Amino acid sequence: MNFVEELNWRGMIHDIMPGTDEQLQKEMTTAYVGIDPTAESLHIGHLVSVMMLKHFQIAGHKPIALVGGATGMIGDPSGKSDERNLLDEQTLRHNEACLKRQLAKFLDFKSAAANAAELVNNYDWMKDFGFLEFIRDIGKHITVNYMMAKDSVKKRLGEESKAGLSFTEFTYQLVQGTDFLHLYREKNCKLQMGGSDQWGNITTGTELIRRKEGGEAFALTCPLITKADGGKFGKTESGNVWLDPKLTTPYKFYQFWLNVSDADAEQYIKIFTLLSKEEVAALVKEHEAAPHQRPLQKRLAREVTCMVHDENEYNKAVEASEILFGSATTESLAKLDKETFLSVFEGVPTYEIERAKLDAGVPVVELLATETAAFPSKGELRRTINGNGLSLNKAKLTDQEYLVTGADLINGSYLLIQKGKKNYIVIEAV
Repeated sequence: MNFVEELNWRGMIHDIMPGTDEQLQKEMTTAYVGIDPTAESLHIGHLVSVMMLKHFQIAGHKPIALVGGATGMIGDPSGKSDERNLLDEQTLRHNEACLKRQLAKFLDFKSAAANAAELVNNYDWMKDFGFLEFIRDIGKHITVNYMMAKDSVKKRLGEESKAGLSFTEFTYQLVQGTDFLHLYREKNCKLQMGGSDQWGNITTGTELIRRKEGGEAFALTCPLITKADGGKFGKTESGNVWLDPKLTTPYKFYQFWLNVSDADAEQYIKIFTLLSKEEVAALVKEHEAAPHQRPLQKRLAREVTCMVHDENEYNKAVEASEILFGSATTESLAKLDKETFLSVFEGVPTYEIERAKLDAGVPVVELLATETAAFPSKGELRRTINGNGLSLNKAKLTDQEYLVTGADLINGSYLLIQKGKKNYIVIEAV
């Protein structure tokens, strides 16, 4: 596989330094991508860079994931208006271990192959780097004029930013350049990759390698992913879409991809899956013939959910979707774990009832019209039951005298009431 050609057809190249493709065709090459360790999980905004590393390894080259323990303590001026918080080393190491577990789903760290992936942390070589040593060995090789010419710096110094640019952030490109220099020396790493906003920082590294080592290094960036409507990719009303199931449930993760627009689905399926050019073309053709069936979104959601989580979690997410949007049974509802249940019915009106009352048994009319305010009156509730319009845990309820007990609780905690086809109510036993 030709790495540059592969990324090109996927729309994953924004800038590439001359000679990069020739270097990759000449020999197995080592490349790295930097990842911010300020959280214990990656989010989908990281996935573009991770997929670049994955394609790089598939093409026979050696990927390095660099956890930016040192740079994460400084803050990157590229498009950011606020400096990042200082991390203590214990938190940093915890986050590093968490990130490696997630990256292992994409990259082969364990094999004996020459191109096995590695994970490094720049804190390990920066923590003992003294200030005088830094300005002597690094600072004197890069002029202030060179640094000021970078777009990321000019933006923060211009009218766009009222906060200005601290010296700490100004030196960020030197610290990132030092990483590239270190990996060039220690790992024979000749390529750095990242988002297009990193071009200035990356090329500072190639310049530092040229001036200090007389060596040649390369840079490649991918476009910053956007949505067709101009909105920010990867953000929802509740914040980032995380890869950690504790932070974003697999159901919510699956739903994010399932609900992207047609235009976005066509772009994302190239970037976030390993499907071939021919497979993608066939899916696009199928989608154009029947867009209402959303084959692009369905395949995208399947591929990414299986890759980040697994096939079992994907199947559970599909089944959970059927509960809300299609036909489902009491049995399928009972299979949902608590987190998925809460994800599916997030935002649905929720009421509470004392568990002791359910243990004794509560007539359904009393439960919904008196104990909770799920129905405004007993009369309306009775009419709904008579009209075959009420379900308890996805089973039609036709008996107005039905006694609801603790045995009806899903996961020992919840009752799901459905009025008509689309109106849901959750009652939680407390």
